[in-house]
Amino acid sequence: MMDTFDKTNDFIEDTVPDIPDKINDLTEDTMSDIPDKTNDIPVDLLPGERLDDLQIKGYQILQKRDGFCFGIDAVLLSDYAKPKKGARIMDLCSGTGIIPILLEAKYPVSYIEGLEYQKEYVEMAGRSLVINGQDSKIRIVEGDVKEVRSLYKQDSYDMVTCNPPYMTGDHGLKNDDFSKAIARHEILCSFEDVVKSSTWLLKHGGHLVMVHRPFRLAEIISTLKRYKLEPKRMRLVYPYVDKEPNMVLIDAVKGGKQRITVDPPLIVYEKNGRYTEEIYRIYGMKE
Repeated sequence: MMDTFDKTNDFIEDTVPDIPDKINDLTEDTMSDIPDKTNDIPVDLLPGERLDDLQIKGYQILQKRDGFCFGIDAVLLSDYAKPKKGARIMDLCSGTGIIPILLEAKYPVSYIEGLEYQKEYVEMAGRSLVINGQDSKIRIVEGDVKEVRSLYKQDSYDMVTCNPPYMTGDHGLKNDDFSKAIARHEILCSFEDVVKSSTWLLKHGGHLVMVHRPFRLAEIISTLKRYKLEPKRMRLVYPYVDKEPNMVLIDAVKGGKQRITVDPPLIVYEKNGRYTEEIYRIYGMKE
């Protein structure tokens, strides 16, 4: 499941998961007693698809070889969320369904729904759920983040997670591939759309947990507060200890009081280019 920062450009959002054989060992304390839930279900791949091993509970995920694929940001978000037992969760901009799949694998939640705009990704994510035997606890549906009020009851979820498009129209080069472009740029929805919909979905005291880029941090915090979502936890992610952060993890609470905890920085790489001990822990792997 290792999907990583690009060591040249500091960050890459859709690299192919690649794990060297020497580090492809699951930690005994987290994985040895967990049964494989895939049950050897035969998988018929459609043209252009691949099946990736997530290395947790035997779960796998279908992805497009040339389309948008999940990155380390999604994995870090699933680790940072920490939903309570029995939580009902909504994942906005769900893509391949990676965040719901990992949340269900890690936490004793009751139900997760993912909302995704692209029909082909909704269908592919649904097939991943069937492969993993997760289709009774997770549902990925087609829909527009901007239309949440017409799709869902108000105050109906304990947590909303989102790995939204990071770039506005003025930032970065837009990819010619539409699925990649809308995942990276605010073409179909803005950050404010995500926050507005999250406020509608969340119960009082519910959490919006998201990952974004630090260069938009002032806008992120001001927008959250405008919609009564109070930032309560924040963690900056650094590719190397001596580099600038290139991701920020934020946990905001609907109706929360003003007080934020800034967690210790998360460093992805050691100076020698190997992953840090914490990254191995998050992926459930040994060095």
